[in-house]
Amino acid sequence: MDPMIYTAMNGARNSLDRQATITHNLANVNTSGFRQQLDATRAVPVNAQGMMNTRTAAVASTPSFDSTAGPVNQTGRPLDVAIRGEGWLAVQAPDGTESYTRRGDLSIDENGMLNSNGRPVLGDGGPIMVPLGAQLTIGEDGTITALSPGQNPDEVAEVDRLKLVSAQPGQLVRGDDGLFRSVNNAPLNADDGVRVVSGALEGSNVSAVEAMVAMISNQRMFDMQMKVVSTADENAQRANSLLSMSG
Repeated sequence: MDPMIYTAMNGARNSLDRQATITHNLANVNTSGFRQQLDATRAVPVNAQGMMNTRTAAVASTPSFDSTAGPVNQTGRPLDVAIRGEGWLAVQAPDGTESYTRRGDLSIDENGMLNSNGRPVLGDGGPIMVPLGAQLTIGEDGTITALSPGQNPDEVAEVDRLKLVSAQPGQLVRGDDGLFRSVNNAPLNADDGVRVVSGALEGSNVSAVEAMVAMISNQRMFDMQMKVVSTADENAQRANSLLSMSG
């Protein structure tokens, strides 16, 4: 088979992989605190019996993410928090490990546990529990105070404090569940310097316009690669026809 077909087929496959990444980003353009996925292609040696050491395969992956902060929008909701700078909010993953997110639309379940998108939010001593029916306030440093029904304003009590961490570039990796974890899966230490904005949410850092332009450009690239495959097939058929005539 013409080697040109293999080259075009590999390029078309990578275009489909990149299209999946673009589509995923575009689907989360309105997700609070979402970080845009960045795709990359790397060469992987082909290890098989009889294969030459110079043979490699191109594999698409999403090893990193865009750490640019999204726009902060005021909501006025007491349980909404937007994290300033490069900080992260610690939550508990389904497997019980500590993970991190920028999603700050917090909620309280029927047991009084504070959640972020269904994941328990971690504080100084583990998952945060708050009094049901209490009026909650979240301070700039993540301190949570509660005022129970019937109490005077001067009887407000400190409940817990959000665990806020900071991470260096390359220190966090995204999991399949959309949560971020340290590269060695070890919990990060709380950073007292991280601050939050109460009554606000950070939006996604995905630009819908840029994502649509990338999708159209990628689609045209795929069409071009498939045209190369079609041209190679036509050339092969013409060559076979000439060989048949000469025979």
